[in-house]
Amino acid sequence: MSRRLPSTPPNLPGFEFVRVLGSGGFADVFLYEQNMPRRLVAVKVLLAGVVNDDMRQMFQAEANLMAQLSSHPSILTVYQASVAADGRPYLVMEYCSASIGQRYRATQLPIAEVLSIGVRIASAVETAHQQGVLHRDIKPSNILTTAFGHPVLSDFGIAATLGQVESSDTVGLSIPWSAPEVLHDEVSGTVASEVWSLGATVYSLLAGRSPFEITGGDNGTAALMARIAKAKVPPTGRDDVPPNLEALLARAMSRDPRARQTSAVEFIRDLQSIEAELGLAQTPIEVVIDDWALVTTIDDDERTRVSRVHPVTVGGGRRRRRGPTAAGATAGAGASATESRSRETSSSSTARGVRRVPHLAWGVSLVAVLLLALSGAGVWAVVQGTRSTPVVSNVQGTVVGTVVTFTWSDPGLQAGDVYIVSIDGVPSPVQREGNFTLEVADRDRVCATVVVSRDGRPGQPSIERCVDVVGTG
Repeated sequence: MSRRLPSTPPNLPGFEFVRVLGSGGFADVFLYEQNMPRRLVAVKVLLAGVVNDDMRQMFQAEANLMAQLSSHPSILTVYQASVAADGRPYLVMEYCSASIGQRYRATQLPIAEVLSIGVRIASAVETAHQQGVLHRDIKPSNILTTAFGHPVLSDFGIAATLGQVESSDTVGLSIPWSAPEVLHDEVSGTVASEVWSLGATVYSLLAGRSPFEITGGDNGTAALMARIAKAKVPPTGRDDVPPNLEALLARAMSRDPRARQTSAVEFIRDLQSIEAELGLAQTPIEVVIDDWALVTTIDDDERTRVSRVHPVTVGGGRRRRRGPTAAGATAGAGASATESRSRETSSSSTARGVRRVPHLAWGVSLVAVLLLALSGAGVWAVVQGTRSTPVVSNVQGTVVGTVVTFTWSDPGLQAGDVYIVSIDGVPSPVQREGNFTLEVADRDRVCATVVVSRDGRPGQPSIERCVDVVGTG
C-alpha cells in the first residue's frame, strides 16, 4: 500500500509554512516559522477527513494534557492550540529536529546515553502518572531530541486517565512496544503496561531492534503478538551490556504484570543502579515533588547551594512544583537531593519556571540547609538533602550439599531501597529480600558482600563473608 500524500498546510495567522515534517494516520505535522516571537515550531494538524466530534475531543484532550505536563523538562512543550480557518484543529509545539527512532536502528547508541534517556523519559512518564495520565504509546519514535540533545516524550494522542481505562477502549497500538495484556484486550493500559513499554523502549535503543523482532524472520503482526505473549525476552546481543541490565529489562517485560517494577520510579532506580555499577555519572530523577518543597543541591564543593522550583498550576487548580527529586519522594520516604535541571536553552529556564537562588555566603560545609522564608505567595520549605544509607553488618552463610545461602538482617531499608549482592566480586541483579541462594558445583569457597542501594547510589558494602563448600571441585 502506497503512503498517502500530506494534506495541504493550513493558513495560520502569525505563522509562515516552511515544509512538511511527517504524516500519521490522523494528522500531519508541518514546520512553520512563528513571526512573534520569531522561532521555528512544529504544527500538528488533524486531517479533514477524520474530523468529527470524537476526534475533536481526542485532539483537545491531547492539547490539554500536553499543556499541563509540558513544563516537565523531558516532555515536549505545547505553545498553543486552535482551529484553522478551514475547520482543522491544530497544535503548535516545540520543534525538535530529530527522533531517537531515526537513530537507534542506524547507529549503536552508547550504554551511558541509553541509560540517561531511560531515566529522563521514565521521569516524564512518572510525572504523567502522578497527574493521573497514562501515555499508552511509549516507543522510540515518540522520543524526540531538542537542538541541545535533550530527549523529550511526545504524542499523548492516545493517552488516557488512570482509573478510567476499560478493556473495551479502542486505541491505536504500537505492537512491538505493547504489553501482552494490552495486545490481548485484557486492559487498555495500566502503570504496569507502561513499565513494560519503558523496558521495551530501552531494550530497543540498546539492541537496535524491538525486543521480539527477529532479524530476517517473520515480524508480522501475528508473529510478533505470539512471541510477545510468551514474554521470553531474548538477550540484546551486545557484549557490553552487563547481565544486571539484561535482567532489569527482562523483569520490566515479565509476562505477569505483578513481577515487573511496580512504578516508573522503581524502573528509574534500577537504571540508576546500573549507572552506579558501570561507574557512570548518575542521571537525576525529574519528577513532581510535593507542595511547598524545594530541592537542595548537595555536592562536594558547594554544600550551601539551594535551588528553588517555581510553583506551577496544573489541572484542577492544584499547585505543584516540578523538578528533579529523589525517587523516595514519590514513595513517601525522605528525599535525597539532586540538582534541579531545566532544559539546556538560554530561555527555557524562565519558560519552565525554574530559577536558582544565589549561593549562600556561609563559610561552613552543610549537609542540608533548612530555610524558612515568607514571600507574598506563601511559605517555602527545603527538603532535607541527604538520607544516610544503612550498612548490612551481619551476613551469614550456610551450605547444604552444593547449595550456598547467604542471609542477613534488615539494616533499616526504606521504600525503594534495594540490595546488591556480589558473589566473588561479581554483582548480581538487585533484590529486596534478605537472602541469596546459589548452586555451587565448581568452587570450594564462595564469598559474598551485600550493599544497600538508595536512590540509585550504593552505600558502604558489608564485610565479606566466605563459606567453604566441601565435596565440590
